[in-house]
Amino acid sequence: MFDLSNKVALVTGSSSGIGRASAIALANQGAKVVVGARRMEKLEALAAEIKSRGKEALAVQMDVTKRSEVDAAVAKTINEFGRLDILLNNAGVAEFAAFFDMTEAQWDKTIDTNLKGYFFVAQAAAREMAKNKWGRIINISSIASAGVGVGFPQIAQYCASKGGVIGLTEALADELAPMGILVNAIGPGVIETEMTEGMLKDPKQAAGLLARAPLKRAGTAEEIAAAVVYFASDEASYTTGTTLYVDGGWLAT
Repeated sequence: MFDLSNKVALVTGSSSGIGRASAIALANQGAKVVVGARRMEKLEALAAEIKSRGKEALAVQMDVTKRSEVDAAVAKTINEFGRLDILLNNAGVAEFAAFFDMTEAQWDKTIDTNLKGYFFVAQAAAREMAKNKWGRIINISSIASAGVGVGFPQIAQYCASKGGVIGLTEALADELAPMGILVNAIGPGVIETEMTEGMLKDPKQAAGLLARAPLKRAGTAEEIAAAVVYFASDEASYTTGTTLYVDGGWLAT
């Protein structure tokens, strides 16, 4: 199951956390993986690690808010591997700011990275996927998104961006289905990453974050990567336009 041999995957925001774990998981299932982010040193180390396991990988520097860098990364992917089959839209930022103190620059930075960046990369990738009538676009959203009863103070821009990701996912699923491209989202709960490291190290903050989750722990990047592998596979051939929440039961309470 979940055999990704002969598939080519592009993973954004893959220098750490969910992106890094997902790149490794996709490679382990046989995919050729292109790892993209702004921190080239970390990307090259990740690509070397994947290659050391006998898999194929390519590191490309890309800022998803810049269409020229997105287009260049996709072009390098095609030049190296000849096709693009799987996209994991994962690059993201989160900055805390009280609503009344939030600046336009803080709002724009988050929306540009977490939402507009997803649009840029999905558009460029889907053009290549359509040529082969097969594709998988997987967008990382969050439990801090629209319609699920979870809102967090001081990150209004983040919540708005992640709700937008779900809307984008559903719209693209409808529009790209005739081209053989499936589009789904994953909504992680509290996951151990660079973004949450400071909060999880603080006992009081950690207890507050995890109190609602029945499993009473943070998830791991590898647990999100497992969902990524499913959505990337042929086994997900009848799943599109959906959001899978991997949240330790948070939304069940």
